[in-house]
Amino acid sequence: MSSAGKHFVSDPKTLVKNSLCGLAIANPHLSFDEQQKVTYTKDLAELRTKQVTLFCGGGSGHEPAHAGFVGHGMLTAAVSGHVFASPTSSQVLSCLRRVYSEEHGTLVVIKNYTGDVLNFGRAVERFKSERVNHGKGMPKVETVVVDDDVGVVNPNDDAEGGVGRRGLAATILVYKLAGAQAAAGASLAAVKEAAEYAIANSFTIGCALNAASVPGQGMPRSLNDNEIEIGMGIHNEPGFETKELQPADVLVPGLVKHIVNSSPFKKSSNSNTKRRAVLLVNNLGATSNLEMGLVTKLAAESCKTQGIDAVRVFSGTYMTGLAMPGASITLLMLPDDDSRCADLLSLVDAPAFCPGWINHAHVNDAGSTDESAQGPTIRFKSESDSTWEKVISEAYASVVEEEPQVTLLDQLMGDGDCGQVLLSGATAIRDAAQKTQLPLNDPAAALAQISSIVEDAMGGTSGIIYCLFLDGLAQQLRALNIKDNSSATSQVWGKAMLGALDTLYQYTSARPGHRTLIDALEPFATVLSQTGDLNAALNAADKGAASTAQMQAKRGRAVYVQSKDSVADAGAVGLVAVLKGIVRALTE
Repeated sequence: MSSAGKHFVSDPKTLVKNSLCGLAIANPHLSFDEQQKVTYTKDLAELRTKQVTLFCGGGSGHEPAHAGFVGHGMLTAAVSGHVFASPTSSQVLSCLRRVYSEEHGTLVVIKNYTGDVLNFGRAVERFKSERVNHGKGMPKVETVVVDDDVGVVNPNDDAEGGVGRRGLAATILVYKLAGAQAAAGASLAAVKEAAEYAIANSFTIGCALNAASVPGQGMPRSLNDNEIEIGMGIHNEPGFETKELQPADVLVPGLVKHIVNSSPFKKSSNSNTKRRAVLLVNNLGATSNLEMGLVTKLAAESCKTQGIDAVRVFSGTYMTGLAMPGASITLLMLPDDDSRCADLLSLVDAPAFCPGWINHAHVNDAGSTDESAQGPTIRFKSESDSTWEKVISEAYASVVEEEPQVTLLDQLMGDGDCGQVLLSGATAIRDAAQKTQLPLNDPAAALAQISSIVEDAMGGTSGIIYCLFLDGLAQQLRALNIKDNSSATSQVWGKAMLGALDTLYQYTSARPGHRTLIDALEPFATVLSQTGDLNAALNAADKGAASTAQMQAKRGRAVYVQSKDSVADAGAVGLVAVLKGIVRALTE
């Protein structure tokens, strides 16, 4: 079985029920009817006497939709079918019976899929019949159908009826507006009006890098690694275009442009001049949060390019297609009338208490803190120095020479980037020296500036270790009152290096014997502080690095790698390369 077909499953037949049980366990405001697969708020008996109730549902596999949106301010209940399959009309009827508000009425939200429309519709009609047949009169039940998809639009639908557009992530915005309106005590007519506004003015386009594997069934189809499908549905339905994957900064603007150019958008927004909108960026299930942040940024920027002011932006996982690697973009266009717009935004902003909705935190903008973040300005005068320049040049040349070996060692025991990261740092320092950007007449200032360069150029764990050591070394030189190059002997440098190690040891538990660059660095500093002999210190560092081949790793990534090869630590070998260049420059 391929990785795409792997799932956490005991029995596919009981997966939905057990998942919803888990949802109720994790959210104590929820109750769950296992037989009918209906999730509802625990205070339902009281709630339905106070306000309009509303519910939705559909096939499972779209979590957190729909049960994840049950809670005050959104849905009163949700009914779930099997994966990608509508609940039966009997399930829906059971849910309607449970949530129906005799005094205020109930709104039923339906996504525009044939199975959902038929089963929810039949349940409503059965409910009406049984009420009338028992002499209770026609119930106060209203329905709305969500059809926000602009990815697949049949031009003949208007004239011939057709199946219409699919219900996608705008369904969540329907819940939000209608649910907030109901929570505010509005009438059934007002709640339905809010829902209908969201439906009529919401437009969604989705895209996916692949279809989603279905538990118990596997992958229905697969795209090539270099392909993306535009308009793929949340049940793995084909979209309208499969094409070569584009960079995100090309793809996302294209999606927003598709919405704006779609016939449903144009028909709805022709008279809208202020072009204000709520933007909902939805994770279809398996897109990393890192990528979602990028998609959200690009979507917001693309709205601006299209002349749309995204006055509210929501980004997260709202309606999925199982673990589909993709995203959808929804625009809810707001009315030009400022008062009506403010009313709708108040519904959007009203808090909802359910696991699926992400409430925005609103705080006052107290002004910029950029100046504080920048810290005090450090001023130094760039100066050249032949000795420093030779040291930097030779250290760079040594790293260039040893980089392939360092990289090879790291490939065996780590992630393989140690050599390139070290070379990146050495190159940046060499470039700064060649451009006379360092205060080489002042050792402490030079080291502080080099530390900043290393941080920018190297990154990662090895980079910050070098930075901490260089920071500590600069501080030690200041403490020893070393103001110029002539006042620092080799032994003074060795003593300062030992002090810098003490600084480093405050932030890492790595010590000699742990198979890290410390096994080379501490012997070098110790011998240099004791003898002032650069070659003896280098020899000690070289032996320390070589000894790591026989050590059991106790720090770093090598701890997690079981290798039969006895190889030296890449970080220690890389440090020795730097030290070789320094010693060569100072002794030859």
